[in-house]
Amino acid sequence: MTDTYIYLIRENDWDSDRFLPGAEPADEDLGMAFGEHKLFQQAVEELGARIVGGNALQSAKYGGVATPGEGERKVDDAVYTDSPYADSSELITGFYAVEVEDEATARKVAAMVPTGGTIEWRKIFPTT
Repeated sequence: MTDTYIYLIRENDWDSDRFLPGAEPADEDLGMAFGEHKLFQQAVEELGARIVGGNALQSAKYGGVATPGEGERKVDDAVYTDSPYADSSELITGFYAVEVEDEATARKVAAMVPTGGTIEWRKIFPTT
């Protein structure tokens, strides 16, 4: 039986805008910037695991944090902030969802995810 784990990539924010269509050409292309991730994907396959999802997230300026209000006022009383956490320079810049055979493989995958920061890995709760 396989389990699926989510690997959250936590590191300093990045300038995603320089790779968007219509932006001035970046010093490196997107393929060069994500080369380590291609190697990671190959290494996961060699372990016998399978990536079933994942993506890079745009910089934090395109999102924020919402704290819902109470009861029927969830939306009306919600509190919004522009950045993830004032006490941290790291935020989630991307993620992978990977199917693995066992926890030992899940740990290996966590150590292999390319990052300039840390990886948080969590087993997905079965809903069926």
